[in-house]
Amino acid sequence: MTARLDYRKYSKEPLKAMLDLESYLTQCGLDLKLLHMIKLRASQINGCAYCIDMHWKDARAAGETEQRLYGLDAWRESPYYTDRERAALEWTESLTLISSTHAPDEAFAALKAQFSEKEIVDLTYAISAINSWNRIAISLRAVPGHYQPPQKSSVAS
Repeated sequence: MTARLDYRKYSKEPLKAMLDLESYLTQCGLDLKLLHMIKLRASQINGCAYCIDMHWKDARAAGETEQRLYGLDAWRESPYYTDRERAALEWTESLTLISSTHAPDEAFAALKAQFSEKEIVDLTYAISAINSWNRIAISLRAVPGHYQPPQKSSVAS
């Protein structure tokens, strides 16, 4: 696989805005492992190999277990996720597949039971951001396999 082009060379202002959003998300108060998990889950749904590679590595660097990572695509049937994580994963799937789910009230109610209003907004921004990153990486054919997480784990895409 070869990249179609290196998007980082062009349109620096929107890239900076997206990176600034990522920087905000790492400091907003949401658990970094949870952010990695929702990014990985959205990337699995979207079939973004580059982002799956990145966020799997970032999650491992943040201390996530292989068992929870392997079970992520079957999180509903796996016992290793908290109610809070389940609500976030349901919201992630609902927003990633929004054209068919329309962000159902049931998913929002489960989210509201586990997260503050600010956390819901931040989580929604995080899900929206990873879906944007997925679309950039897939359409421009970002090549997976070369990414290495920073020494101190972050959620930057």
